[in-house]
Amino acid sequence: MPSAHDWINSPLSVVQGIFTQNSPNPEWEKKVVEYFKEKLKENDARSWVPSLNDVPLHYLKPNSLVKFRCMVQDMFDPEFYMGVYETVDPTSKARVLRSGKYRDVAECGPQQEVDLNSSRSVTLERQTFYCVPIPGESPWAKETYASASQARVSPSTSYTPCRRKRSYEEDEDMDMQPSKQKDQLSGLPGGADSQASGDSKRLETEAPSIQKNSVPGCSSPIDLNFPLPGEKGPACLVKVYEEWEGFKVNDMLEVYGILSADPVLSVLNEERDNAASASLLDPMDCTETAEEQRVHSPPASLVPRLHVVLAHKLDHNNPLLPTGLTTQEHQSFVSSFLSEVTAVRAELLGFFTHVLLGDSLAAEYLILHLISNVYARRDVLPLGKFALNLSGCPRNTAYTERLYRIIQQIVPSSFRLGMSLHNMNTLRFVPHKDYTANRLVSGVLQLPRNSSLFLDETALEQGQLDASGVQNLTALGNLISWQKVDYDFNFHQMEFPCNINVLITSEGRSLLPSDCQVHLQPQLAPPNMEEYLSALQVALMPSLLNKFRLYTSLLRTVEYGISEEVTKAVEDDFVEMRKNDPQSISGEDLHRLLVVARLLSLSVGQTTLCRERWLRAKHLESLRKNRTEQQKCMNGNEP
Repeated sequence: MPSAHDWINSPLSVVQGIFTQNSPNPEWEKKVVEYFKEKLKENDARSWVPSLNDVPLHYLKPNSLVKFRCMVQDMFDPEFYMGVYETVDPTSKARVLRSGKYRDVAECGPQQEVDLNSSRSVTLERQTFYCVPIPGESPWAKETYASASQARVSPSTSYTPCRRKRSYEEDEDMDMQPSKQKDQLSGLPGGADSQASGDSKRLETEAPSIQKNSVPGCSSPIDLNFPLPGEKGPACLVKVYEEWEGFKVNDMLEVYGILSADPVLSVLNEERDNAASASLLDPMDCTETAEEQRVHSPPASLVPRLHVVLAHKLDHNNPLLPTGLTTQEHQSFVSSFLSEVTAVRAELLGFFTHVLLGDSLAAEYLILHLISNVYARRDVLPLGKFALNLSGCPRNTAYTERLYRIIQQIVPSSFRLGMSLHNMNTLRFVPHKDYTANRLVSGVLQLPRNSSLFLDETALEQGQLDASGVQNLTALGNLISWQKVDYDFNFHQMEFPCNINVLITSEGRSLLPSDCQVHLQPQLAPPNMEEYLSALQVALMPSLLNKFRLYTSLLRTVEYGISEEVTKAVEDDFVEMRKNDPQSISGEDLHRLLVVARLLSLSVGQTTLCRERWLRAKHLESLRKNRTEQQKCMNGNEP
């Protein structure tokens, strides 16, 4: 990279230069995008762009190019802005035509004014998304992304002295201990330990999430509206200028844009709030309510604006994998990794067998669960999902929490929900529309694709679910069965399809539906469960752990198919099984067998079904069903 990064430090100068050279030709906007696209293709250029995920806001230079890895939490109404405006010098009468794109505030030179009546002014439209860091992103994923950055930043002298609002670190000190909120959610002590891990620079400045940040002049605090309690990181108003129709709520994005965190925005918002309060008697004087203005125009020191130059959807957020699934780089990466996938699987199976107390059958099914993925939908039926109920888990121990911590070390995004009565009755699972503030209020189930949701039913004690608890239980059932969440829009519900891996740990059979139940049969009885599982985790070599992370993420992306010949053989086999014992297998059993066979094939790197994998799937299912029947008999004989 060259030593001078003008396109990173002063991108608006580049934009104005291209505008001046090409105006009034509308093609100048495409040239801006192409310019930055080519710059980012240069050697390691992307790693030189500072990230809002890793760098404190007050370390970033206003109007510089930054990137942000995020999820679209909400979409606001399109807004109009001054796309082209003209400035005039009152003394010399000299006029300059300027671009207002990628800006919140019009810029004037010394002794210049904006001519609001200029016939050359052009009003344009842009879309605003409210974006948050990817919910539940694992600490290892955050740290890997951060360690790849080569950006060099220092506290911004132009921004820091002008701070009008509390900084992120002050918010963290003054907030009501969000880590305790997360502990309460998990139902076990120490639940937020690993979520809080990470480099000290990030922790120094991140904003808490249930974070009600006080703002002078406001009667109620700012809620950053993160879906999960205890989350940290900046929320951001992402302003998109082209092709915003391609993005939707819950999409994961990687955004490159021009940072706007000018304190003058807060001053303008406060003045507008005061003006709105004064004009409440006349509805025609203000088209937005005070609450809507407060939510849609929060202080820039808490919620910066990011004007998008380039943005693309993320198929995944595993930093060890190439970003695009259709690129040549990704295809080469897949081919290379598949050559060693069998060896990695054997290591992972051995590791999970130890984690599951010597139960190799449960370990097999846990692998299949982790690589499952909704690959298609037929009518309302999501194909490929494999929600697993791991029953027989020890109660009143830290086993389930430690099991989650181990899975969290492997998957890029996850969340553990302790299904205590308190959580089920009091937490908001389903997002709902707040029409007063004109925003979507998030809920625990507003998660991006490929998230792992760990439902700990061992935390459920005796008691009564209230109406809210019953609704939450229904929402979990719909998520598991149909891979959808029905968001509450007061007068109607809106269906949001999702792709979330659900693992349920329970003592007996779960209250919730699942695609597969495996009853844990421990072969080991460690005297100290905590020490045993901690030792397993510590003994895992980082290089092998990274292979596990690649294995579980990459196999979810591999294409799979069944030949007509194998399909015919499976049908004949099914008919034969039904002929021998009509009660032995149902249509539902066949569907599960096909899913298990598919996942078994993918788990060894095979992209099509062969007879060997089909027989192996039948064997595993036979073992699992026999175990389940034995457990039913044992439970039936209990007094």
